[in-house]
Amino acid sequence: GVFLYHHLQQKVRNAESLAQKYKQQQEALSAQLQVVYEHRSRLERSLQKERGEHKKTKEDFLVYKLEAQEALNKEKQDSMNRYGALSSQHKILKNQHEDVKKQLLDLQLQHNSLKLEHRKTLETHNQKYAQLQQEKDSEVTNLQDTVFKLREESKLLRKAHQEVHSQLLSAQ
Repeated sequence: GVFLYHHLQQKVRNAESLAQKYKQQQEALSAQLQVVYEHRSRLERSLQKERGEHKKTKEDFLVYKLEAQEALNKEKQDSMNRYGALSSQHKILKNQHEDVKKQLLDLQLQHNSLKLEHRKTLETHNQKYAQLQQEKDSEVTNLQDTVFKLREESKLLRKAHQEVHSQLLSAQ
């Protein structure tokens, strides 16, 4: 009986020791579980916070995207308006350029015609001038001949007059 008692007491001590060991392990696991729960709680709060920030960021992004799209559409519309205005201005300037080219061509033709006419007129004037110069030279020569003849005649007349005067004086 003592042996059995001793043996049972030994088993009880072993069981208490084992129970103590399991209790310590349980407390250690309980503490670790508490740490894990706290960590999980912090992670969940952090996740909620991140989700909230993500939602806000997403909303901000959508607002920004909408504003950017509106600005892009407005810029596109302005660009199209400017393009239309520049296109019509280009057509007007192109038409004006064509008109100026036609005027230039007409003026060049008119200039060439006037140039030809001027050349013909100049040739005609030069011919007339040469002819008049020739006629003048001929007339000057004729007049010089006439003057020479008249001088000769004048000398003869003076001589004859002097003779008549001398005869009259002699006759008197």
